[in-house]
Amino acid sequence: MEFNTSIVTARPPGPAPRNHSYKQHYSELETHNHHHMHGHFPSKTIVTIISSFISIMVLLVVFIIIFILRRLKFAKKNGNWKDSSSLNNTSSRFIAPTPSNINPSPDVKDRCLYGGNLCRTPLDPKLRGLQVFTYKELEVATDKFSEENVIGNGGFGVVYRGVLSDGTVAAIKMLRREGKQGERAFRIEVDLQSRLQSPYLVKLLGYCADQHHRLLIFELMPNGNLQRHLQSPHNKSPPLNWWTRLRIALDCARAIEFLHEQAIPPVIHRDFKCTNVLLDQKFRAKVSDFGLAKMGSEKIDGQISTSVLGTTGYLAPEYASTGKLTTKSDVYSYGVVLLELLTGRVPVDSRRPAGEHVLVSWALPRLTNREKVVEMVDPVLQGQYSKKDLIQIAAIAAMCVQPEADYRPLMTDVVQSLIPLVKNPSISSSNSLRFQNQTASPKY
Repeated sequence: MEFNTSIVTARPPGPAPRNHSYKQHYSELETHNHHHMHGHFPSKTIVTIISSFISIMVLLVVFIIIFILRRLKFAKKNGNWKDSSSLNNTSSRFIAPTPSNINPSPDVKDRCLYGGNLCRTPLDPKLRGLQVFTYKELEVATDKFSEENVIGNGGFGVVYRGVLSDGTVAAIKMLRREGKQGERAFRIEVDLQSRLQSPYLVKLLGYCADQHHRLLIFELMPNGNLQRHLQSPHNKSPPLNWWTRLRIALDCARAIEFLHEQAIPPVIHRDFKCTNVLLDQKFRAKVSDFGLAKMGSEKIDGQISTSVLGTTGYLAPEYASTGKLTTKSDVYSYGVVLLELLTGRVPVDSRRPAGEHVLVSWALPRLTNREKVVEMVDPVLQGQYSKKDLIQIAAIAAMCVQPEADYRPLMTDVVQSLIPLVKNPSISSSNSLRFQNQTASPKY
């Protein structure tokens, strides 16, 4: 049997030219698909490369930021160490052009301030010059904290007169510990006053942190606080004369100027008042009690927010109402003390007639009236003062107690206004200058 092999090679029905066209079209379609697939491959590769590159760049930026932050932290740490070292080498006397750098509180546990253990010398180099006492040593110095040695008593605690083992007569303040606030006040006192060296601040000699006891040892100011000489009915010493009051006003202004202008960052006392102004044997004034002090902003009139603490009658209005604290808050408190020196009155006295209870409210409208200013003067002065100086003091006080903080002067301006009054006392009466024959005229 024969088979026709032509069946195997038989073409599909239809004309030959159409068959040729179909093959050619199919071949072109495959070629097109082949090129199309090759055309998409580079695009995916580019996207992958770009994504990888972006990821690498992000990681690189993160590493750079971390590196910079670590370098800054390291530099800042070294800078603080240098500042504190240089501070310890400065003179104990205040030099006006030289700022005082105040570093953050040291680690109290490392120097046994609060740990309950006893340390004979402070481990922190920032506290060189301060003595560390045991409670037993201070018991001996004060004759077991005898009532006969009490020279002051207030909300902060009791102050005793004591004689240290080296013969130094000192004021020993035993702090009342009232939770965190009492511990905070103790820390601030030690921390600040070991760094702030000025002849217008009471000098801190040492401290005691023996177990639960917290005591501060200061230089003794024999004439006590300013309030005792202005308002105490039991004070046996003669009243402060006009020129002595001016000199006290200038010493206090110098102290606050130092805190505001020379300390870096500035220090806001926050509790400046008559009881925190102490007088030495020559009735020169020094400022004490930094338990409520705050570090201020380095910006001009920069505000810091804090809880409202202080003494009624001395608080600046904006601080009392909002808790916004600035150096101008101290200026207001200084103005109140200046009014006390001028009038002999206390900041708040409910025993006075209606309208005279609050010193600032009563005095402010009278300070710019010459006749009324004369009527405001402390009667114990018995007219022994310069009317010209009185007008200037009244003007300074009026500016300091302005309700708007922006209208109050800087303490530097107050100091410059007071210097001529103290250097050249206008009054010539020898009776009014009862200390002039005892001491040489001070240099400013």
